[in-house]
Amino acid sequence: MIETLGIGSRVKHPQFGKGVVVQLRSDAYEITFIETGTRQIMRDYEGLEIIEAVETPSDLATYEKIEKSLIRFLRRFSDFQETVPMGVKWNNGKLIMIPGDSSLKEKEVPIDAFFHKIVMIRDRVRVMEQKINTSNLTDSEKVEIQQYITRIYGSLTTFNVLFKNKEDYFVGEKGA
Repeated sequence: MIETLGIGSRVKHPQFGKGVVVQLRSDAYEITFIETGTRQIMRDYEGLEIIEAVETPSDLATYEKIEKSLIRFLRRFSDFQETVPMGVKWNNGKLIMIPGDSSLKEKEVPIDAFFHKIVMIRDRVRVMEQKINTSNLTDSEKVEIQQYITRIYGSLTTFNVLFKNKEDYFVGEKGA
């Protein structure tokens, strides 16, 4: 399901019947069903039929917003490293590097090991960015360094194909 449902949206589940979205979580909807009570249904579950979609007011504090705020806070003030899931299609895959010189041997690397290294780079660039923002540099120096960091993220967007969740993607300069 692509559409984001707000609190109060009415839905129909093939197993649990009709229900109402009562809470939003980062990865799931909390839905109270008429006959089976409250259940968490993953946001990417495609069997959920939307009867009536409701937009949640932007000033409403949801679990999702609280989770995202807490994650931003932890990223800003600690070396916190979250577990970032790799796209399922890459499970047990391998990266094969073939040199241009045919006399040299190719190199195989498990994709999950490669993915882990990419995530470590991302996390370390984030920490560096936070340390720069809290440093004694002038505002103009911070802006100049931030532009380099944005370009680093932009250079890494090629690897977004490996991530399961879009919110984990690298984002560079838009339109540049």
